[in-house]
Amino acid sequence: MNRFQAEKTPSLVTDPHFSPAERQNGNDSAQLAPSCAPKAPAPNLRGDYSHTHDDYTVDQNWEKYSAAEHALWRELYQRQSAILPGMAADDFIANLARMNAQDGIPKFDKISEQLFAATGWRLVAVPGLVPDDAFFNHLANRRFPVTVWLRKPEEIDYLVEPDVFHDFFGHVPMLFDPVFADYLAAYGAKGPEAIKHGSLKQLARLYWYMVEFGLIKTTDGLRAYGAGMLSSKSETLYCLSDPRPNRIGFALERVMRTDYKIDDFQKTYFVLESYQQLFEATLQDFENLYTRLASLPVIPPAGVLDSDRVYHFGNEGYAFDGTG
Repeated sequence: MNRFQAEKTPSLVTDPHFSPAERQNGNDSAQLAPSCAPKAPAPNLRGDYSHTHDDYTVDQNWEKYSAAEHALWRELYQRQSAILPGMAADDFIANLARMNAQDGIPKFDKISEQLFAATGWRLVAVPGLVPDDAFFNHLANRRFPVTVWLRKPEEIDYLVEPDVFHDFFGHVPMLFDPVFADYLAAYGAKGPEAIKHGSLKQLARLYWYMVEFGLIKTTDGLRAYGAGMLSSKSETLYCLSDPRPNRIGFALERVMRTDYKIDDFQKTYFVLESYQQLFEATLQDFENLYTRLASLPVIPPAGVLDSDRVYHFGNEGYAFDGTG
């Protein structure tokens, strides 16, 4: 993903209801917000909210997709899947293939049958970004919200909000992994507590870094599994091949203290030893963690601590900042 002009979508960047904020880019798709619409959707939000149910779901109305939209889906799918070998985690690639969704925009109910049999999850159609409480409730109950609309042909490399390609291609494959699926449900269950304690920003960082931009250590080296980079050609290549970003071992408190970039490539990527490591970290008491985090300084996106396990130290002038 390349840079974007933040002024194109000021509310998505500055509105505190949007956590994490959505990104836009100038050369690739960059659709990254897990929740994020206010209770009354902002007027500049894309998507038709006029027929939403009480839980912010809508009917997919698959039959209304045009032949041109299915053709655009195929182009996006073929372009992105071609770069995954050697970059994406093997389980992501295998799970993507098992859905057999390369020929057109998939029917959510059909994929939900496969997904429920594998991990107990289902897909629910949504008009676009949804409120935090609705988003967390869906995740906690093993329902993953997938946006129904697809970008326009002229937006194939330039998009602001998450569309069906990002949500489906980027996120759904990992829901077939039993451990990652359990993690995401546990994450959703943490939402009400974070809202109560005013700690959505800290919880959002965990989603941003470990769901959208996560890396995992494998016997073949580091691999990407995050939806944000794996639905974007340029950031898929950048996150693993470019010498500029830091690649640092996962530690829960470290991730939840670390700010992130919404207008550029990530300065730091966090690396899991296993999905089990992430799941187990999410089971701990976050209430005490939020209290502790409130007394600690935020770590800047490019910051590296003496205590970090560094897989790769970025060469773009990053320096140990001593924050700790």
